[in-house]
Amino acid sequence: MVGQGLAVNNVSVSFGGLTALESVSFEVAAGSVVGVIGPNGAGKTTLFNVICGFVQPTEGTITFDGSPLRPRPDRLAAKGIARTLQGVGLFTHLTALENVMVGAAGSRRTGFVSALFALPRADRDERVLRDSALAWLTRLEVADAADRLPGALPYPIQKRIALARALISQPRLLLLDEPAGGLGAEDMSTLATLIRSLPHDGEAPCSVLLAEHHMDLVMSVCDHVVVLDFGRRVAMGTPDEVRADPAVAAAYLGQDVETAG
Repeated sequence: MVGQGLAVNNVSVSFGGLTALESVSFEVAAGSVVGVIGPNGAGKTTLFNVICGFVQPTEGTITFDGSPLRPRPDRLAAKGIARTLQGVGLFTHLTALENVMVGAAGSRRTGFVSALFALPRADRDERVLRDSALAWLTRLEVADAADRLPGALPYPIQKRIALARALISQPRLLLLDEPAGGLGAEDMSTLATLIRSLPHDGEAPCSVLLAEHHMDLVMSVCDHVVVLDFGRRVAMGTPDEVRADPAVAAAYLGQDVETAG
């Protein structure tokens, strides 16, 4: 792909005799929102795990911002990539504010020695980090939970905190894995508004790759949608194009479909 963004090029993944992904290709252009949909077992989570480095592709390549991406999970933040999990994945012994601060760990400038001995620079960075974490909690309308432990909070509030933890690192690419799971209509509306705002947010817009079962959310926020079925890409296009594609209905009804070209 020429230019900025993410490009997945003919990626395949096999586990023994099982093919989890088969020659999957698509792009997430800079400043866009792309959805990945498909029935259970279609390969959505495997695809996310490949992009994050948890699973190595059998074939194919990935590029990010025009350069080859050979991801390591512990280096994602440094590369400008963040991910939320299907659950919440919050640290139960840390407050909501501290959980969000953890998300910025990869971008902190303070060295280990400064932090260890509580030198002035470490104190300054700590204050800046706390202010940033509180700002994200405020934006997601959960600032009143800053000093509380996740286990004492309703699930929708935990989901917002997990999202704030991903966003504090100011990623150029955000992977959202089932972010609407367990949310009611009001929380889902808030989530949709936030997702639509990210590509236009500040000087460094955030592209979004969204794997989701709630079709109303996908169709309302995405510029393009990729449809997977049994590890194959069976359709791709704008929400209107995907909604009208017979291959999409066939995939969800369990019928055989042809792989999209």
